[in-house]
Amino acid sequence: MITKYGLNTFLFCAGFSTLIILASLFIQNGWIRYPMIAFSVLFLLFALNFFRDPERISPNRNDVVVSPADGKIVIIKDVFEDEFLKADAKQISIFMSPLNVHVNRIPIDGNVDYFKYVKGEYLVAFHEKADKRNERTEIGITGKDGKVLFTQVAGFIARRIVCDLKTGDQVKMGNRFGMIKFGSRSDVIVPANWKLKVKLGDIVTAGETILFEIEK
Repeated sequence: MITKYGLNTFLFCAGFSTLIILASLFIQNGWIRYPMIAFSVLFLLFALNFFRDPERISPNRNDVVVSPADGKIVIIKDVFEDEFLKADAKQISIFMSPLNVHVNRIPIDGNVDYFKYVKGEYLVAFHEKADKRNERTEIGITGKDGKVLFTQVAGFIARRIVCDLKTGDQVKMGNRFGMIKFGSRSDVIVPANWKLKVKLGDIVTAGETILFEIEK
């Protein structure tokens, strides 16, 4: 299935690939024609892979925080979060390569009480300071046992953040809410006493992988 958040872009890529293939039919020189066809097919396959939107099954639990993104854990650190939690906290950063699924999912049931869009730079997404300097959205959810702040961070290649959340929304763990196009990062910040369930280098899956257990 192709995600609704990238359908227009996918259709553009598919149309572009088709035009290149059609144009190649009028070229007699095989050294030019066949590379054009190969490029078009590979480009279309990349678009299919990037904008895919597989179904996911979230844990049937209300005491956990799941990953909002597919990717690799590149940062785990203690922070003081002064915008939404306003307390000592734990932060996990997930790097999404262009080969990952880029549809983002809600990490916890609750109410969207904080939403902020920040214009910024386009450092590589795994840069230590990308969470503070890059273009991003910041989303804060209040659940029944506490608050979770998570982000969509644009990277060096990614220049388009899609998010259909707004303050006041009631949300459910695992539901889709947007995507970041062409390589990016997501941070998850929770209260300092919640139990970490992943480690550096782990590969996580949006809507399914448990990042934290909630300590009540």
